[in-house]
Amino acid sequence: MVQELVRPAKLPRGAAPDSAWAYLDGKFVPIREAKISVMTHGFNYGTGVFEGIRAYWNAEQEQLYGLHLHEHYSRLLRSGKIMRIRVPHTVDELVGITVDLLRRCGYREDAYVRPVAYKSSPVIGVRLHNLEDGFTVFAVPFGNYIDIDKGIACHVSSWRRVDDNAIPARSKITGSYVNAALAKSEAEEAGFAEAIVLTQEGHVSEGSAANLFLVRDGKLLTPPATDNILEGIVRGNVMRIAADIGLPVEVRSIDRTELYICDEMFMCGTGVQISPVTSVDHRDVGAGEVGPITKRISKIYFDAVRGKDARYKDWLTPVYKA
Repeated sequence: MVQELVRPAKLPRGAAPDSAWAYLDGKFVPIREAKISVMTHGFNYGTGVFEGIRAYWNAEQEQLYGLHLHEHYSRLLRSGKIMRIRVPHTVDELVGITVDLLRRCGYREDAYVRPVAYKSSPVIGVRLHNLEDGFTVFAVPFGNYIDIDKGIACHVSSWRRVDDNAIPARSKITGSYVNAALAKSEAEEAGFAEAIVLTQEGHVSEGSAANLFLVRDGKLLTPPATDNILEGIVRGNVMRIAADIGLPVEVRSIDRTELYICDEMFMCGTGVQISPVTSVDHRDVGAGEVGPITKRISKIYFDAVRGKDARYKDWLTPVYKA
């Protein structure tokens, strides 16, 4: 009798395999042992800050590239400053910890790295002062978050973007992502892939968790940081690519109806990468298909993050030794 080969069930996107590791409380541990108390302040009150970092696998080079590790950890420290959370490492130390973590995990596929700094005291009471701080980082295999090929349908959310004087959007605060979750679920349950969120004044801010670019008359438009956007790292990449190919960029407030009359549109961010938008509120964006400028920027970006474009090698940190 031939014994049937039993294959392990495919893990859901973002799930951690048994071989995954985490860094917690100053040491590396198997991810299944990385635990915090149910009384942890950051868990109860959202008093934490985080980053989402991608690492891209290049099969030809047999290399895993961490994308913008220095930039992400610099932003994490800035977010911590806003939230009065001290991270007990320098940026260079955090980069080293992350490279070590990815090597321990041994991934030969795209991965997602999640560092979190948080108020770790096991106490009840809303505040930021007189609390201990904790830090952890873990990594899991990770593919596409939303469609990056065919284009997605979006709608303008009924939920408004959080304001800098309420919960600062330029800081990736764990508790603030309730705002994104409300907008995202509203969109998906209404049959759309993503939400576009407006400021309290009615200007376009960003997606549920992504920056936004429009193309009008051969020019890129994107909202300013003062319209309560996250100061996105990939947003900066897009503007650098635009400069390299001679494409003008205008940073200004954008009205809702400009979403309906633009020629092209795409979202960008570490999670969504470069994701074309082909309709908003049941109105086609341009011809209702991925436009030529979006295609060109996307091609350059994905070549860059996989180490195929030497112009952008400063974006990458190789994980495996040559």
